[in-house]
Amino acid sequence: MRVRIASIGILSAAILLTSFAHAADPAGVKEKAEVCSGCHGENGISQTENIPSLAGQLDQYVQWQLVFFRAGARKNEQMQPIVEQITNGDIRDLGAYFAALPPFKGTKDDNPDLSEKGKQAAAGRRCASCHTDTFAGTKAVARIAGQREEYLVKALHDYKSGVRSGGAQAAMADVAYPLSDEEITALAHYLSHL
Repeated sequence: MRVRIASIGILSAAILLTSFAHAADPAGVKEKAEVCSGCHGENGISQTENIPSLAGQLDQYVQWQLVFFRAGARKNEQMQPIVEQITNGDIRDLGAYFAALPPFKGTKDDNPDLSEKGKQAAAGRRCASCHTDTFAGTKAVARIAGQREEYLVKALHDYKSGVRSGGAQAAMADVAYPLSDEEITALAHYLSHL
């Protein structure tokens, strides 16, 4: 019995030390993330049309998306040469890095009527059941609150048409397919201003 307890203790210590050994050098991770800032913006806040902000995005979500891009399940001309060069350790480090950055807080709503329609669409499509009541996401489900409006429109159209694959494609296609263009516009407006 003592041998078993000692073995469990040694194994636990080894796992703990391995995780500390893998703890990323903050300067090294920031350097890796510099490649991302060209499109996804300084500190993960995108200023580029149809490119999502990554600041405050959930660690697991970022990791899975990078895995999907690297495996070819998600396709993007700009991402392919980048993800071909990254390791599993890089993926873990980048997920943690972007999750630790403060998310974009949204902008003042310039069209409250459109936001109200988007809020109704979000309730009708039960977006909060996966993305949480604050739309901040959870685990491998994306944070969509404060995301770029035109990117949300593009993503919903991509899910609706089946162009976007990898991850929650089936669930999102089921939600997006019945959305009208007007609902997509309203939903994206509402979420981007949260």
